[in-house]
Amino acid sequence: MAAHPPAGETGEPRPSRDATSARAQAGPAPDVSVVRAPPAPSRPAAPAPGGVLPLRVAVMARTSTVELQDPTLSIPRQVTSSLNALPRDWVAVAHFYDVESGRLNPAVRGRSSAHELFDIPVRRDGGIADLLAEARRPDRRFDAVICVSIDRIARRTYYGTMIEHELEQAGVPLLAADEPIQVGRKKATRILTRRVKQATAEWYVLETQEKAWDGFCEHTRQGWNIGKPPYGYRAEPVPHPVPARRAEGKTKHRLVPDPVTAPVVRQIFAWRVAERLGYKAIANRLNADPDRYPPPVSPDPARQRNYWNPTAVRDVLGNPKYTGYMVWNRRATKSAKGKVNQPATWVRSPEPTHEPLVSQELFDAAAAVARERFGSRTTPGANTAHPDTKRAYLFRSFVVCALCGRRMFGKTRRGVPYYACQRTWTQHDPSGHPKSLWVRQQPLLEGVSEFFAQRILGPDRRSLLAATIGGADQQAQQHHQARTDAPQARRARTRGAPGPPDPRPRNARRPRRHRLRPHPAAPARAGRRAAGQARRARRRGPGPAEPRGPGL
Repeated sequence: MAAHPPAGETGEPRPSRDATSARAQAGPAPDVSVVRAPPAPSRPAAPAPGGVLPLRVAVMARTSTVELQDPTLSIPRQVTSSLNALPRDWVAVAHFYDVESGRLNPAVRGRSSAHELFDIPVRRDGGIADLLAEARRPDRRFDAVICVSIDRIARRTYYGTMIEHELEQAGVPLLAADEPIQVGRKKATRILTRRVKQATAEWYVLETQEKAWDGFCEHTRQGWNIGKPPYGYRAEPVPHPVPARRAEGKTKHRLVPDPVTAPVVRQIFAWRVAERLGYKAIANRLNADPDRYPPPVSPDPARQRNYWNPTAVRDVLGNPKYTGYMVWNRRATKSAKGKVNQPATWVRSPEPTHEPLVSQELFDAAAAVARERFGSRTTPGANTAHPDTKRAYLFRSFVVCALCGRRMFGKTRRGVPYYACQRTWTQHDPSGHPKSLWVRQQPLLEGVSEFFAQRILGPDRRSLLAATIGGADQQAQQHHQARTDAPQARRARTRGAPGPPDPRPRNARRPRRHRLRPHPAAPARAGRRAAGQARRARRRGPGPAEPRGPGL
């Protein structure tokens, strides 16, 4: 435990002889855990009677949120309560406070600018990070830190004890207005009380979060919308079921289709599935007619954009609320700054709760297009968004490998364009797919040109189209007939009656026979079994034969 330095070494006046004799009669002074820093030049402290400087204190305050609390009232209340708990000769020289959650890591605390949104009538010298930084300096302005309650330092026990320990290492005790003000040796009961209060504060937050989570889940299962309604819907207010809240004008909301924007959502899904367009291509089509396809409205006026962008299109295609089910917890709005959570953590209603704009099949088909188009573009030509792009391929995203079904990508070797399909070691393919499969672009271009010259623009295109359609119909009929005759053939073979001829080769129709083979260790086991029986017979020796009968 560190004590006050001797008088005279820090420039303080030495106490008089009368004061020294009076102190000796009063008994030994307690060990004080305060390392008094020299006074800052800008804030000289007036010496108290007897030549001992008064203890300088910094006040620490905090409010959790901007939406649910009023910092213009909470911060002055905490400062006033802390000052009223101080002894008369102690002086408050600095005020530190934050407007942010107490569950944040102290390393990222104090970076919020929420306090600038309010006219708080208390001078702010910084946040918790500034308080800890100044406590480590030898020229700090304060000798102790006080707060109205220990949970104002942090809402997590680990973070609170870490801040307390860091201040103690600097020789600055952490005091609380609702605890006995002591700067001497640590008292076991006071520490136990503080730790219990810290654990209770953390338990209270976790319990509140659990109850709020359960409430949101039930709110979602009943079909009530949470937050801003998605594009294509409007929120229909319903009077609140609680009379007190209904008297305050509180309401709940159901989702109903918006007659203006609901058709836009259906058109976006149709373009995505039918034409397999990308986000940017869909946004360009929507921006071409803003009166017919009005852009979404942002809840934040500073982020409002009067046009469609790829992000807005992606949000529409990825929102499962358009299928009629109510979904919550899609985004981590507070813990991860709006990052999309895994679908396994989403909360869904068991049944549809509002009118769907698209079917579940159409929504799943749009999601499949996103997986297939990953890393590809819609518009032809070079990739102007990437500065290192040097080549463009005519059949990009249109050439698919017939062996594995994966999209082939363009490569150039010695000035000749190719389309390649390369299977990596993580992609298991038992069909005998080669490690690398290359196809030149020139044969593909010749085939496509011939197809357009004969079947699209040629003079015999009508007759070729009719023949193709007829052949396709005949092939479809044959396939359907084969699927119909297959169950009949299996039933006929089971009964032994003659059925239609089996189109499979003779070797494929031959049933597979398995010959039972003895286990390699079977002879050895039989020998050991016979030897054991002989040993047991010898130990028993000769004797009368036991009668055996059907009843024994």
